[in-house]
Amino acid sequence: MGTGCVSGGPGRGCYRGAMDVESLEAALRSRAENVRGEDGAWDFEIAGVHMACFTDTRFDRMRLVAPILDAGDMSDVQREAVLEANFHTALDARYGTSDGVLYSAFIHPLSPLTAEQFASALEQVAGLVDTFGSTYSSGALIFGVPRADRDLN
Repeated sequence: MGTGCVSGGPGRGCYRGAMDVESLEAALRSRAENVRGEDGAWDFEIAGVHMACFTDTRFDRMRLVAPILDAGDMSDVQREAVLEANFHTALDARYGTSDGVLYSAFIHPLSPLTAEQFASALEQVAGLVDTFGSTYSSGALIFGVPRADRDLN
């Protein structure tokens, strides 16, 4: 990691020890299994969960995603549960849909990301996949008190 500067927009600036694509790849390869890809786009496994990581240096962004299931296969109760989890139990990772698929995702500016935050993000994304249909938790903190008066499946 070096010093990275990003121009434009509030909160943008220079970060000492800034994460770059090469540092992100090194952090990924030290934690993941079956890493494939290069140049800021990789797929891999963490604790048996298939994930992908994408970067966009032009916009100083990175994204971790892990597919869970076809969004059309979710029940109304599950849809409500993932929305509520995004507020209470998902912490930094989130549930989201794209192109008809439900994903667990972590999206963050690249340069201010630390190796510790990245390691936590990998665990949280895997946690949301593993707990879909049960606790809907990233495995980290829980904010607020989720409703206990309904079945989440």
